Amino acid sequence: MKPAAENIMKFLWINQMEDYQRFLKEILIDEKQIHQRNAELGKLISQDYKNSNDLLLICILRGAFIFLSDLSRQITIPHAMDFMAISSYGSGSRSSSGVVRINMDLTTNINGKDVLIVEDIIDSGNTLSYVLEMLSTRKPTSLNVCTLLDKFERREVNIPIRYTGFRIPDKFVFGYGLDLDEMYRNLPFIGVVDLERYKS
Repeated sequence: MKPAAENIMKFLWINQMEDYQRFLKEILIDEKQIHQRNAELGKLISQDYKNSNDLLLICILRGAFIFLSDLSRQITIPHAMDFMAISSYGSGSRSSSGVVRINMDLTTNINGKDVLIVEDIIDSGNTLSYVLEMLSTRKPTSLNVCTLLDKFERREVNIPIRYTGFRIPDKFVFGYGLDLDEMYRNLPFIGVVDLERYKS
């Protein structure tokens, strides 16, 4: 990269750092905690699926892609990956609309496979409940859920979660794949938004 381009990238990064710090209320889960928990989850998954020849990780886009990338490198057994894009939020909305839409479906036939859905965060559970019901009709050998964050206080439907990174309180979070109006997914930690300062 040329020096001028490097300077531009550095300027943009510094501006972004200053930008999010204005409305960062607290760091809820830091980079070290995330890395440690990913290692623990990877070990558990590797052990539980050690006899599987067809483990498939399904990433729910967009929020889970960083979690999937890091988690996958902690799993020591062979596995494949595929991606789904689901929407149930309106533009600028902070809560689910209740209407689920499949924006991008799987390219893999999951019949006879051990499927592990990788999610960034589960709150009401309505969207994931729909996804689980739909995928179960495709006859996988097993169908389980791994979520980075579980916002249990907001749960409206029962979701069988096999692997949980962190159970968190009902706070609006961003970073490490989770967006704030499509920004800041690249932050290495999970932070809490100060909504009063973000609105101003």
